[in-house]
Amino acid sequence: MNETLSTVKSRRPQYAWVVAGVAVLVLLGSAGFRSTPGLMMDALHTEFGWSHATISAAVSVNLTLYGLTAPFAAALMDRFGVRLIVVSALLTISTGAGLTMLMTQSWQLVLCWGVLVGLGSGSMAGAFATTVSGRWFAARQGLVTGVLTAAGAAGNLVFMPLLAWLVEEHGWRTAVVVVSVSATVVALPVLLLMRERPADLGLLPYGATEQPPAPSTDGSAILRSLRILRGVSRSRAFWLLAGSFAICGATTAGLVGTHFIPAAHDHGMAVTTAAGLLALVGVFDVVGTIASGWFTDRFDSRSLLITYYALRGLSLLFLPQLFAGSPEPPILAFVIFYGLDWVATVPPTIALCRRHFGADAPVVFGWVLACHQLGAALVAGLAGLSRDRFGDYDLAWYGAGALCAVAVLLCLGLGRSTPARPVTAAA
Repeated sequence: MNETLSTVKSRRPQYAWVVAGVAVLVLLGSAGFRSTPGLMMDALHTEFGWSHATISAAVSVNLTLYGLTAPFAAALMDRFGVRLIVVSALLTISTGAGLTMLMTQSWQLVLCWGVLVGLGSGSMAGAFATTVSGRWFAARQGLVTGVLTAAGAAGNLVFMPLLAWLVEEHGWRTAVVVVSVSATVVALPVLLLMRERPADLGLLPYGATEQPPAPSTDGSAILRSLRILRGVSRSRAFWLLAGSFAICGATTAGLVGTHFIPAAHDHGMAVTTAAGLLALVGVFDVVGTIASGWFTDRFDSRSLLITYYALRGLSLLFLPQLFAGSPEPPILAFVIFYGLDWVATVPPTIALCRRHFGADAPVVFGWVLACHQLGAALVAGLAGLSRDRFGDYDLAWYGAGALCAVAVLLCLGLGRSTPARPVTAAA
């Protein structure tokens, strides 16, 4: 019996998994590179006398550009290709980190780590994961999105303990050299192995039975991103997703990712120990986010988001009472509980973007992610100011818990949606 062309193609070895593996490596590195300033905060304060608010300002710029770059990066990937954009982003990170070694003024920290590293890491943010999973997978999209998202958390696991040790033992300049070199090294497998679309290799997306249409690449990528934003800005669903995801950013990257280590150090904990705990958050986040991707393929995404934000808020309300000079059982319990929830919100948020906005979902999610990072940037700066003003971070933790309650209300406003029937890959 003759087989159809589509059946033959679907049974060929799937290069989709190679592309996903390269994407995991890129996202691992990107997360580790971007999170380094939190490790250097006390070292920079000691050497230059800069306040926590001043150093947090550089982190805020980084987080803002990380978010604002994402929607344009998605459109640029459609226009010029994933490989070119990702390699350029990695080299931008390498340059920004390397130049940090020469700084003597706080504005140089803002320029190098805020602007350059922010632009580079933003080009490899959630829009990259959405683009890869959307182009290469029809089956198991939620699971693959969860794995790629978890790679960002795992980047903290891989890099933070090493970088914290380097900062403590050899100074912060050694740590930024490692970041700069590593970003360049990660660019090599992207150049060698990354491909744009399954059709380039005569393949279908994993689990698909027909080739999906390619998005339009005519005209300016920037104009396309802005045109999509203008269209979706009339959608109630967009603003509910953007608002809740802004709170997600505020209560993860903005607060915990930036200030957990100095907050723990305020209570007498060594920087390397606090970095190890934050890395442990990444371990459990890998588990939680992959599980969230699996759940997203099977359950109502809105209900998942409501559950995640409610649990996160509760954990943050308890955190001020859990800090100690050593990793006692209560703070370890927080690390496990909070870690399972860290970015578990990403797969259901991406699924809701796909459901509401179809083929434009990568760019739309880029704008939603921009709101995520704006929320993170705002809270990163405010938490630094709060620490300088009151001498501790307690107000920031309690405020974050209250924000999670607002996120629950926003998600309740989204219409209930039953996930589409999972696509099963061809045998």
